[in-house]
Amino acid sequence: MSAVLDDMDSRPGSTTSLLRTVIGLYLRDAGGWMSTKDIVTLMEALGTSGTVTRTALGRLRKKDVLLQENRDGVPGFTLTEGAATMLARGDRRIYNPRSMSTSDPWCLISFSIPETEREKRHQLRRRLHWIGCGTVAAGLWICPDSLRVEVEEILADLELRAMATIFVTDTPLVGGGLQDAAAKWWDLEAVAGLHRDFIRQHGNGSGNGSGALPLHAGQSLEPSPEAFATYVHCIDTWRIIPYLDPGLPSDFLPADWPGAEGIALFSRIVAAYAEPSAEFVRNTLQQTVGASVS
Repeated sequence: MSAVLDDMDSRPGSTTSLLRTVIGLYLRDAGGWMSTKDIVTLMEALGTSGTVTRTALGRLRKKDVLLQENRDGVPGFTLTEGAATMLARGDRRIYNPRSMSTSDPWCLISFSIPETEREKRHQLRRRLHWIGCGTVAAGLWICPDSLRVEVEEILADLELRAMATIFVTDTPLVGGGLQDAAAKWWDLEAVAGLHRDFIRQHGNGSGNGSGALPLHAGQSLEPSPEAFATYVHCIDTWRIIPYLDPGLPSDFLPADWPGAEGIALFSRIVAAYAEPSAEFVRNTLQQTVGASVS
């Protein structure tokens, strides 16, 4: 699982990150397997050469995201079991961003891990951070209780459950204001920056070709390389935000918090571009099949 997690470090917009996004969006819909040629063709629509794509495919294979598999003599790739689980969880997170209400419970994770297990301690902190937990103290972390199942999975995977205690609680009682406490427990400035970058890059009139919305509400888009590229770049930029943004209640957040605007923009892009992009991929794969048959 940790090898799969490493892929979250891929910089959005990089070849590896874009390839991971294409695979996450379309490989499962293609029956769980896609030929190398098809993957290269789709990446070419994003401006990536076949040579660079094949290098990135090798990188994802080494990270246990992909398995190389030939079908009827055609080279291609399928997902590893760990990657399939990660993508299913990612779907839920990406398309259903969290938003706590003031009455929702919290989860506190207390742990004491000896120095002999310091590598596991490092992995635990890293993975808690990646799912949106905040740091109250070195051995005390906090997150919405909706994440407790994922916390339990991480502890079990690292074989650290016996060294941790989980508390479910109402809103913590802090010495100062809730906004000040939240700013200490999470890097909210960094998360706000991710939202603002997304809004700037993919909002209306961005002019960069990666995120301009339809000019008129209800306008339908035709399947095209441009629609495909727009949608992939959108998902690639967005996909890490719902992991790092814990979806805190409004009384924990500054007044100018951009999260709601970012979520609304993302929803509009999905509504406009998801189906035209998927149709472009289906057409591309059918053309490849037709060419091979002829």
